[in-house]
Amino acid sequence: MATLIAMDNASPIEDAEILHKACKGWGTDEKLIINILGHRNATQRKQIREAYERLYEEDLIKRLESELSGDFERAVYRWILDPVDRDAVLAHVAIKKSEVDFKVLIEISCIYSPEELLGVRRAYQNRYKHSLEEDLASHTSGDLRKLLVALVSGYRYNGVEVNARLADSEADIVHKAIKDNCFNNDELIRILTTRSKPQLNATFNRYRRPQNFYFQGFVG
Repeated sequence: MATLIAMDNASPIEDAEILHKACKGWGTDEKLIINILGHRNATQRKQIREAYERLYEEDLIKRLESELSGDFERAVYRWILDPVDRDAVLAHVAIKKSEVDFKVLIEISCIYSPEELLGVRRAYQNRYKHSLEEDLASHTSGDLRKLLVALVSGYRYNGVEVNARLADSEADIVHKAIKDNCFNNDELIRILTTRSKPQLNATFNRYRRPQNFYFQGFVG
């Protein structure tokens, strides 16, 4: 793995000005963003964010949210944000899409321990002044709302034990509910919101069929 070589004499103010320029006009200059954020350490990136806010009275992250998308957007957030802050922003991006990206929200809900998920929810509240549950409820409806709100607000068991027999039986329930797009299935919600990460991993791994592809890796 390549080692980051940070510039010792980098100026946070100059870097902030370059990032502002990269986000102005039509399109975003991704090369400029990479040249700055890809060659600064965590402390320097924090100083850039602080300098940007002083110079332009604007949160750099919110500006980037409005300019970036896709894999590059996620890469930038990994550079400049702690994991809980990064996933709070990614959750917000997923919610604000024309069609809510529920796969991202399921992933965030399933990969974290209860304490980590609570950290994401707190980071979301601090950044957007709304709760994650509140924004989810206002941007979804029906069965999907019921499932997603339950997922992000649940407090799942955090043990390491795996019950193989239980995984077999619950895999059938999960498979049928998803195949039928039955997101208000009480058993599906109970499984996804209460089972530990290792238990969910065992359940999802019972199936390796195309219709289950979007669970692969979510809890791995």
